[in-house]
Amino acid sequence: MLSSILALVSVFQAATVASGQAITTLSSTQVESFKPYTLYTAAAYCTPSTTLSWSCGSNCAGNPTFQPYSSGGDGDAIQFWYTGWDPTLGSVIVAHQGTDPTQFLADLTDVNLVLGGLDPTLFPNISSSIQVHDGFADEQAKTAQTILAAVLTLLQQYNASSVVVTGHSLGAAIALLDSVYLQLHLPAGTRVSMVGYGMPRVGNPAFANYVDALNSSGSVPVTVTHINNKKDPVPIAVGISLGYAHPSGEIHIQDDGSTWDACPGQDNPSPLCIVGDEPTVAQGNILDHLGPYDGILVGGIVILGLCL
Repeated sequence: MLSSILALVSVFQAATVASGQAITTLSSTQVESFKPYTLYTAAAYCTPSTTLSWSCGSNCAGNPTFQPYSSGGDGDAIQFWYTGWDPTLGSVIVAHQGTDPTQFLADLTDVNLVLGGLDPTLFPNISSSIQVHDGFADEQAKTAQTILAAVLTLLQQYNASSVVVTGHSLGAAIALLDSVYLQLHLPAGTRVSMVGYGMPRVGNPAFANYVDALNSSGSVPVTVTHINNKKDPVPIAVGISLGYAHPSGEIHIQDDGSTWDACPGQDNPSPLCIVGDEPTVAQGNILDHLGPYDGILVGGIVILGLCL
């Protein structure tokens, strides 16, 4: 299943939007292949005790072979996160919680929208021209080294070479930064895949170009997929006018909820992609941020640690 997603990503992974690049509609089989990652993403909203015991309700039950390794966060100062091994996918899994959807607009107002350089202790030898959202970078830094240690242990324990990092909303932003961070520190031959949902823009065009280049360069390739649902305002809320850009890898779920289109390039302006379909946040619908993503709601109601 992971190989089918990697093959799909290669179809639309490109540094820039170029005329003649076709927007392609995913088959039902391709859409279905994302379900395990959607469930992992939804489970990241559950408390660490329930993800560590893998007892968080239907989102955990949907990936029954998963073997949790570590978890943490308090859902406030540090977003919930967990790691583990999926023998069915043959991959290490890292998942990050997103923002509370009821607090989304206030959270975006409160966080630091200033672009800044990446921490050189975490991201060595990264060009100073590459800048990212300070608030997102601060969140990723809180768990970066803990996540790396867990991933290295799991790769060795299972003699594995694949890592999937996933998240929704703020969790997707952290996951994207994690994927860049991990490729700098993991053994050669490891493949990192990032699957994000409702991801806001994370960095400037230089950052987006750097992420795109990781798909085909370096000893640890990185593939990025960010899935946007209908008229979710989150992916465009941190605006291009502020100096931000999305990397390639967008999949846009159309208003019918069942048509998933792969949009090549960065911030594709086609009406089939989110930038063209929803030119301003005012035209968005915040409820679309929750999904459903192929029938799965993400970041919805959490009761006693169970993500329902």
